Amino acid sequence: MKFSMLPLAALLLLAGLGLPATSGAASGVTWRNWDRGLEEARAAGRPVLVDVYTEWCGWCRRMDAEVYSRPEVLDYLSRKFVTVKLDAEAQDPARYDGRPFTSRSLAARFGVSGYPTTIFLRPAGDHLVNVPGYVDADRFLLLLRYIGDGHMDRGVTFQDFVKRAGPARATRR
Repeated sequence: MKFSMLPLAALLLLAGLGLPATSGAASGVTWRNWDRGLEEARAAGRPVLVDVYTEWCGWCRRMDAEVYSRPEVLDYLSRKFVTVKLDAEAQDPARYDGRPFTSRSLAARFGVSGYPTTIFLRPAGDHLVNVPGYVDADRFLLLLRYIGDGHMDRGVTFQDFVKRAGPARATRR
């Protein structure tokens, strides 16, 4: 599977590269493990959001508390995405592309080097993009809408989407 660097370059600006990373089980999101999440995504035809975290990551906990707990983020995620939590240091078994992995080796497979990192996959499991670092809730909701509503797949750049969406778009359903 080939990784496209063009969308990644655009989204790196979104993530705010200088920020450290985060985790989150108490956020209200229905998190699945890797295998179950990918199976559910295929069956439902919904994209996958993978929250890659570590237990020690303070920014991961902050992402859970400040972003994933927001009602508008929760609502959009529950309607448009299958959500997966992936502990980048765990040895939990997982399968991808017909091969066995662990959670740790999957994180490495997707080039994750900082936490949190949000990985987006198509319903069939094809990689879309990684978004490294903490992203504030309003910006994260824009990112979710950009991917979840198919703008990325239609070739719209994130910058153009943000210009058209304006600040009001982040809070609209």
